[in-house]
Amino acid sequence: MAGLREGYRISNYLLEARVGAGSFGEVWRARHHVFGELVAIKIPTDPKFVRNLQREGVAIHGLRHPNIVRAIDLDPHADPPYLIMEYVDGPSLRQVIDELHGGFPISAVVTIMRGVLQALVAAHGNGMIHRDIKPANILLGQPREKIASITEQAVKVTDFGLGQIGGATAQSIMQSGSLLTDEGRSIAGTLAYMSPEQKEGKDIDARSDLYSCGLVLYEMLTGERPQGTDLPSTMRSGVPKMLDEVFRQSYARLDRRYASAAEMLAALSTDTPVPPPLPKGRRGVEGVTACPDCGTATQCDDQFCIGCGRQLAASVPRCPACGGYVYRSDRFCIFCGKDLGVLA
Repeated sequence: MAGLREGYRISNYLLEARVGAGSFGEVWRARHHVFGELVAIKIPTDPKFVRNLQREGVAIHGLRHPNIVRAIDLDPHADPPYLIMEYVDGPSLRQVIDELHGGFPISAVVTIMRGVLQALVAAHGNGMIHRDIKPANILLGQPREKIASITEQAVKVTDFGLGQIGGATAQSIMQSGSLLTDEGRSIAGTLAYMSPEQKEGKDIDARSDLYSCGLVLYEMLTGERPQGTDLPSTMRSGVPKMLDEVFRQSYARLDRRYASAAEMLAALSTDTPVPPPLPKGRRGVEGVTACPDCGTATQCDDQFCIGCGRQLAASVPRCPACGGYVYRSDRFCIFCGKDLGVLA
């Protein structure tokens, strides 16, 4: 592995430049020695992670979708082992966010998020949960100076190395390492973009990816990750109410999130805010009432109306670290992750 360098040949491709590196692997841009086709080659630098490379290759090979980086070839038995993938000639969303500092065109924000959700509809439909949606794993096949005119087809989700299919999970070779929960369980992913249930090492479903999408949406709109209860429109003028609602319904408690990527995608297809769904298993049951101000359906444990914001509870606890509104039953703050213990 130490001999990797410009001009080194892997299969029919010559390495040109290293374009990414993690704790256990590298990604190189390479060119076919005859046809000149550009590809990306992922190579593990730790032999223990060859099986993970194989799992990722098999997983993405079955996810044939325009918004998912395509697998071209895989040989876990070669020296070095490799996964050859579609090369996306453009920056990552992380690079563009850092450059624009909250000046992202709103139309481009919607287009990019729609592209990501199209990818997740396909992945979730095949039983795959990504588990590490973040700006660095969203590639934009468009030059930075043309981001305002980006199309959905130019948005590519990559690095399914942490993906979960059924009960099986993997450790991505590009990941910086694993984290431990308070109970000593190992979790993998990027802490800043994890859903609360993933941070706690609990069983997750596709809605965990939607929480991460809410964080990415907010960061594109404002240039920073959410703190407290601020909506995107409070941080940046001109943000449509529709995007506030999409953020609110993805960056929320598990039972209040969109039920699927398709539902979140549909909300981004209209200028009319979509009323948030009632928690699963509680539709039409006793305890569902209406807000006295706007008539929006509310639950018996709602502290605020999700339609107009009216306070419904006599008193509302707040996180002592960030000031966000939390529930007394919450173990962790959904906004900053602080361990709340037992709230008085």
